Amino acid sequence: MGKGSKIRGFEDLEVWQLGKNLVVKVYELTKSFPKEERFCLVDQIRRAAISIPANIAESFGRYHYMDRVKFLLHARGSLNELKSHLLIARELGFIGHRDLDSLVGEIENLSVELNNLITITRSQR
Repeated sequence: MGKGSKIRGFEDLEVWQLGKNLVVKVYELTKSFPKEERFCLVDQIRRAAISIPANIAESFGRYHYMDRVKFLLHARGSLNELKSHLLIARELGFIGHRDLDSLVGEIENLSVELNNLITITRSQR
């Protein structure tokens, strides 16, 4: 959404779009993990990733600003959980340096955007 554009739904939020795009990349990346990790690390990585845009969307549906902040903080927690899982996956040799660096860059960008949204939402008292 450009500056001045009307936000009609959570889908219009740039932060939600960044989270959704991250989920798609994470799902693609984890397809190449060893089969024995399907119900362990892959599951944890995917759950953390999908929780990010889900919590952003849920925050959009809340009336009170503190309820919105709570779900945005959950999204931020899931973002950090995802980063932790990816760093461990790299140590285990499941992710290359280039893929990890790219995802960590996206995570850091999303973190900044999410923190900005949290700050703005908190100021709406």
